[in-house]
Amino acid sequence: MRLEFRRVRPEEDGDLAPPARQSRGAAGLDLSAGIREPLTIEPGRIVLVPTGWAAAIPDGYEGQVRPRSGLALKKGLTLANTPGTIDSDYRGEIMLPIINLGQAPVTVNRGDRVAQLVINKVELPEIVIVEELAATERGSGGFGSSGF
Repeated sequence: MRLEFRRVRPEEDGDLAPPARQSRGAAGLDLSAGIREPLTIEPGRIVLVPTGWAAAIPDGYEGQVRPRSGLALKKGLTLANTPGTIDSDYRGEIMLPIINLGQAPVTVNRGDRVAQLVINKVELPEIVIVEELAATERGSGGFGSSGF
């Protein structure tokens, strides 16, 4: 599969590393903060962080933007909508809604790897409206109905 990326502001963001795997077996491509100045995120705050990159995700695929586990564990930084979906027809800048769930302020610097992008195949179902759905043993039992 071919995955194309474009610098959103090439004249300003030429120093930002492209999305990249950090090991041969890594599923995700690390995304860096494309901010101009250091950004301090207070506990409980959500900030929208640009990456400086746009992607052309092929039809039949989606990009899932996910937190980096080390940042989540050590600093409390995660994404407010995880995983966030990037649709195959979106060509705008990849933006990251980062939230600080930790107890202390966290400063993010330009170029810090703050999230990861995983590409997944997506099934595009045919939608069929029916009068009844097939019965199951569980039925319509929801939250907690199958045990804890």
